[in-house]
Amino acid sequence: MILVVIPGIVLAAGLSVRMGRPKPNLPIGSAGDTFLTHLVKTLLEAGVDDVVIVVGHEQESVMRSFAARGVPARFVQNADYASGQLSSLLAGMSVVDRPGVTAMLVSLVDVPFVSAGTVRAVVDRYHQTRARIVRPTRGAEHGHPLLIDRSLFDLLRQSDPHLGAKPVVRAHATPQGDVELDDEGAFFDIDTPEDYTRALQIFQPLSAQRGEHEA
Repeated sequence: MILVVIPGIVLAAGLSVRMGRPKPNLPIGSAGDTFLTHLVKTLLEAGVDDVVIVVGHEQESVMRSFAARGVPARFVQNADYASGQLSSLLAGMSVVDRPGVTAMLVSLVDVPFVSAGTVRAVVDRYHQTRARIVRPTRGAEHGHPLLIDRSLFDLLRQSDPHLGAKPVVRAHATPQGDVELDDEGAFFDIDTPEDYTRALQIFQPLSAQRGEHEA
């Protein structure tokens, strides 16, 4: 039996300019969760047992807030976070890329409300097809998390920082790797205070239900 090891990377190093405060620390629901703790808990619930969080902007605040909630994960600091998202992806990849790893799951802290069912569906599609890129889709939309096969890691390392990972993802995406899902949380990117308010209206009741189950 071949062991398939798929660690998760959460990109949480950005400047949060449009939000005006660090998105990883934004509170969700009444259970004391933040964007970051909620997302990591979802990955763990889905069976991802190695989660690496990439931090940069206000990293001490983000790490302190996360540690106070007792959720297991590892951190890597990206000193070059201001250069763009690719630098954070590569920082996380440098930690998770080890013998035995076959792919990685990449999640944005901007998309905290993805469901554990969606994470499992992405991983299951990879097991079934071994597609090099697996991602949630809804019509023409592409969501998170994104699964990237290890065969593409070197191409990511060689990517133009100004273009990021998108050219690699687009060049290797296939119908076999697109998982059609009806999970609003997988496609809801939160960048502004208005996005945050709307997201709480839509998703906070679900977060509260999970908090009750954990209590």
